[in-house]
Amino acid sequence: MNNIFVYCEVSEERSISDVSLELLSKGRKLANELGVKLEAVVLGSKVENLEGILFPFGVDVIHYADDKRLFPYLTLPHSRILIEVFSAEKPEIVLFGATSIGRDIAPRIASALKCGLTADCTSLEIGDHTENRTQTVYKNLLYQIRPAFGGNIIATIINPDTRPQMATVREGVMKKEIVDAKYKGTLKSIDAKALLKDEDFVVEIIERHIEKSKVNIKNAGIIVSGGYGVGSRENFKLLYELAEVLGADVGATRAAVDAGFEDHERQIGQTGVTVRPKLYIACGISGAVQHRAGMDQSAQIISINTDPNAPINFIADYTIIGSVNEVIPKMIKYYKKNSK
Repeated sequence: MNNIFVYCEVSEERSISDVSLELLSKGRKLANELGVKLEAVVLGSKVENLEGILFPFGVDVIHYADDKRLFPYLTLPHSRILIEVFSAEKPEIVLFGATSIGRDIAPRIASALKCGLTADCTSLEIGDHTENRTQTVYKNLLYQIRPAFGGNIIATIINPDTRPQMATVREGVMKKEIVDAKYKGTLKSIDAKALLKDEDFVVEIIERHIEKSKVNIKNAGIIVSGGYGVGSRENFKLLYELAEVLGADVGATRAAVDAGFEDHERQIGQTGVTVRPKLYIACGISGAVQHRAGMDQSAQIISINTDPNAPINFIADYTIIGSVNEVIPKMIKYYKKNSK
């Protein structure tokens, strides 16, 4: 009762997806603050042996349903089981990854349980709220924080009246942290055969084709990223040259992608991926809040910009005022000269 639940997505390798592990890390911190347990729900085939992955993240209880019909993911059977589990367990908070699966299933669960849902959160906190009209005080609410109005403001959304409080969270915005490698919780088996009905399988997956992503920018240690200020797709070649000598990967802002300078899979920001590299080199990037939301947790930021007052400069550790076309060739030259 009143615990925090995380829906854990099962990857193609029959492991737990990164975004679910990130949510467990955040869920553990929220659970500690509220003094409740952290519980995980895992649905799939051959998932009964995943506790070795989940328990170290501070999971107190794992609810698992192991049935060959539950993998790959189908909306109706997964929804059926989650609705039954949440109706019985009555969680205080439920978290989903803002993935194609999370965005599909979370609204169905919220509708069935008649509760609120905030999508694409970038931060989660616990806090109080006083309703001005009635002076009603609500304690220990989940602050569901996300960009709104095209990223021009940061909205804090609360759900004081219904439970569970539900949110989907984008991959990469929470830090994945193991609590204790020896942490042990308990297992609870869900009887999938008893819960599932024939009508849950009116949709059948006949054939699947999966193409692995060619770009893994979110795990890069160094990123050279370009904005609209780079000027052209041709000029982006300079960023690739710098990335090659640094052993880095190349990213881009939405403005650069929309202008055709770079492909969408390299887009960083609110509508792209979230990254946390050791070094982020921002080339010709103004630093709109939508972009900063995807990279402001970088360990060190270098900005190359012709505008001294560009917003990116205010979060950068080092700022180089100058043209990308002039600065980057010098960086490449001096790095080659002074590196072993």
